[in-house]
Amino acid sequence: MLTVAALYQFARFEDPAALRAPLLALCEAEGIRGTLLLAAEGINGTIAGPRAGIDRVLAHIRALPGCADIEWKESLAEAMPFGRMKVRLKREIVTMGQPDVDPIAKVGRYVLPADWNELIRQPDVVAIDTRNAYEVAIGTFDGAIDPGTGSFREFPEWWAANRAQFEGKRIAMFCTGGIRCEKSTNWLLGQGVTEVFHLKGGILKYLEEIPLDQSLWHGECFVFDQRVSVGHGLIPGHLTTCGACRRPVSEQDRADPSFEEGVCCPACAEEYSDQDRIRFRERHRQMALAERRGRRHLGPEAG
Repeated sequence: MLTVAALYQFARFEDPAALRAPLLALCEAEGIRGTLLLAAEGINGTIAGPRAGIDRVLAHIRALPGCADIEWKESLAEAMPFGRMKVRLKREIVTMGQPDVDPIAKVGRYVLPADWNELIRQPDVVAIDTRNAYEVAIGTFDGAIDPGTGSFREFPEWWAANRAQFEGKRIAMFCTGGIRCEKSTNWLLGQGVTEVFHLKGGILKYLEEIPLDQSLWHGECFVFDQRVSVGHGLIPGHLTTCGACRRPVSEQDRADPSFEEGVCCPACAEEYSDQDRIRFRERHRQMALAERRGRRHLGPEAG
């Protein structure tokens, strides 16, 4: 059994490029795979591997500037959910495109999973899902607002166009693991919203701690690895991903006439050219060939 650790920490890294090589070397030496993002604002990512290796990598990360108190969420996987190890340098560890946002300075009020249900049931509270529309489509909380955004960059524009309908309301925000809410709550506070809350540890922590019979969550939670989605208890769900757009694919999607294995799904059927489809078909053929030979083809990965 392998350990999967999802982590992030906003910190001030003076030279993130200098942190990359030692972190990558340690991960590779310990048999760890996944993706870690480094930027001047901190670190973000999900990794998987043997328990001892994960512990050594986490100890290394805790020793980085500003990361001593980093928190992470763990789950188990029977098979390695990643094909390789990547440590990437980015401008932002989660892209919002708002240069004045600084979650290190101030964020909304954290709400523990045990207290979340009571909060979002209040009549003066509006729960807002900060994830992308394709993520919301497979699961969300009772009564939550779906901004319908295609990327996190679109959230500020959506808020500007809709904020009037939330006047006099308290805002409760949530996302997969909590990182987007660090930025979105800081941004809302900067827009003059006075009462802003967010789910500590995100949906993953809620699904880990809250029993199904007490839950206000419906559906599954999309995750950016080959598990695709998880449910209560962080048990892997029943979805696959499209070989082209990497969006989640259900059994209903697979039955749609526009679905072609490894090539397109109903959500992206009109998004790619004929040349793209030829390329996707060849990639899918190569992946199937590698699988028959007992090897893993290092194709596209989310995240």
